[in-house]
Amino acid sequence: MAALLELSGVTKLYGLVIGLNDVQLTLEPGVNGLLGPNGAGKSTLLKLLTGQLRPSEGRVRVLGEDPWNNPRLLARLGLCPEQDAFYDQLSALEFVTSLARLSGLGSAAGERARAALARVGASEFMHRPIAGYSKGMRQRTKLAQAIVHDPEFLILDEPLTGTDPVCRREIVDLVIELGRQGKSILVASHVLHEVQAMTDRFVLMYGGRVLASGRVGEIRALMNHVPHRIRVRCADAKVLAQALLAHLPVDGLEIDARRGELVALTREPSAFFAGFPAVALASAVPIHEIESADDRLDAVFQYLMESE
Repeated sequence: MAALLELSGVTKLYGLVIGLNDVQLTLEPGVNGLLGPNGAGKSTLLKLLTGQLRPSEGRVRVLGEDPWNNPRLLARLGLCPEQDAFYDQLSALEFVTSLARLSGLGSAAGERARAALARVGASEFMHRPIAGYSKGMRQRTKLAQAIVHDPEFLILDEPLTGTDPVCRREIVDLVIELGRQGKSILVASHVLHEVQAMTDRFVLMYGGRVLASGRVGEIRALMNHVPHRIRVRCADAKVLAQALLAHLPVDGLEIDARRGELVALTREPSAFFAGFPAVALASAVPIHEIESADDRLDAVFQYLMESE
């Protein structure tokens, strides 16, 4: 299967400021999340992918082609930018129809625009001028213009910013639906839980570099030298701690007896979870909750940033 995108040794300089620093990245088709705090380099990366910038060094390939000065490739992409760029006197239907015509849809542009606006839940207001739209209505309109020409690769930059809970849920559901239909999508965000609702494949960026990419479990495997932290809430943390130390592969324990919590540190999480039920039963300590916090994306991301 051909790669969705490839970056080889890509650096982007803004004068003396480094926007991207020697980025190596390959993504396969499908839905991927691009995550990082503000200033991590996400916007620079997206501008390179969409031909808005050229790299200072290195090579960028999207769908096998160089995106710089390549209208043929750009016609195969759909971009929902973070920043608004509307003609406010137009309605959503007029705006999306105009962009559909620019994408080469010709006489079908109006019909396709109506269908795209309906798909993003914008039919109710599509005849009203954009000047009076809320942030959520503007986001829906931007998303409609990004999908109106049925692109092979859809790029969404902070698509949930400023949206209400209903709009967020509908946009998340649309991304999931498009992914199930075989579309390749890259969703950029600085909010981890938003992207986790759409995909389990991520690129983590910080300081102009790619820290890691892959599924959460694959990224966590890069940290195998760091013990997993398994949190347990129970009726008697001290008694349970003694049982765990005696019978399970535990490298350390943190106990909060007052709150009835302990955190077990282990480099063998599979063996720990396999043996835990029997040990808990034998100890006769009621267990209220157990979770492996380090398997959450936010915990992995935090560790990788602190390691830089």
